[in-house]
Amino acid sequence: MRSIWNGAISFGLVSIPIKLVNATESHSISFRQIHTEDGGRIRYRKVCELEDREVSSAEIGKGYEDADGTIIPITDEDLSHLPLPTAKTIEIVAFVPADRIDPLQMDAAYYLQAGGAPAAKPYTLLREALKRSHKVAIAKYALRGRERLGMLRVVGEAIAMHGLLWPDEVRAPEGVAPDTSVTVRDKELDLADALMDTLGEVDLEDLHDEYREAVEEVVAAKAAGETPPEAPSAPSSGKVLDLMAALEKSVRAAKQSRGEGPEQAASGKETEETGQEKDREPESGAEVRHLSQRRSARAAPKGTGGKKSTSTATAKKTTAAPRKSTSKTARSTQPAKKATAKSTAATKSTAKKAAAKKTTDKGTTAKGATKKSAAKKTTTARKRTA
Repeated sequence: MRSIWNGAISFGLVSIPIKLVNATESHSISFRQIHTEDGGRIRYRKVCELEDREVSSAEIGKGYEDADGTIIPITDEDLSHLPLPTAKTIEIVAFVPADRIDPLQMDAAYYLQAGGAPAAKPYTLLREALKRSHKVAIAKYALRGRERLGMLRVVGEAIAMHGLLWPDEVRAPEGVAPDTSVTVRDKELDLADALMDTLGEVDLEDLHDEYREAVEEVVAAKAAGETPPEAPSAPSSGKVLDLMAALEKSVRAAKQSRGEGPEQAASGKETEETGQEKDREPESGAEVRHLSQRRSARAAPKGTGGKKSTSTATAKKTTAAPRKSTSKTARSTQPAKKATAKSTAATKSTAKKAAAKKTTDKGTTAKGATKKSAAKKTTTARKRTA
């Protein structure tokens, strides 16, 4: 790799010669500006506005524009006499834990390559010290005309340096967070956690720049005289009206994208619905057995989604069995009740007949006695008359 800067690491009284090389590279596709009518290249020329002529690079220098528009010339000789100890040195000023560095401060990344055989021993010493301490080194260095802040850490068997922004270059997040007061429910957090668990982790090596690949396909098709492929229409991102519904849909979509079948997705949906029904208050007249069966089905493993319905059906059959036996007992009790009722009715009717008979007999006896007394009275009257 080609070095962009040569200098040394200042580690106390130890000086380590190094070369600075870029740790990253850009794969973005660059375009040239052309004249749309004839395809000619658009060129920028450096022209002196006072003389109105093009000037060469040897004639171009630096100048600082003051607030009133005045240009103050600054030469390379002026800059070379600056009292800057970090002009050719990466000066380590402190060692801190890595979590003390705010990722917002991180800028470009470089590898520090040992400059020759004499640098091998101190380079290895610094690398092993950083490994054992689990810390990073904070350093100051000068690059491209300005002093910068850097962080040294171990990457594999090499030492890498990340350029850091100065603390006053990082803006505070004022006015970024929502001003309105929002309440997030536990169910929404649970769904968000479920979505995070479903998406899971990812290997960064599997991620790639799909836009760059699409641009390359368009360029290749145009170069071959073919029609460029049409890009698929992006799904419309409408306004979220129901956050819960959006989260549930996201969880199902994430499960399907990970290759989970519709049965597993349905099982997960059934589990969510069971959990929601569990949170609801039981309706009046609901049986306690039915609730316990649901809880046992809820506690079943997720993988046995098909077995849930079987166990529920079995439980329903088991619950229905005592009802059937109870109904049978009720049916067997009914004939006995009917027989008892019949015997009671027969007894009552017999008693009524006997009572009626006695009343009739009494009436007949009374009538006979009346007739006899009347006959006696007649006979007595006849005897007196004679």
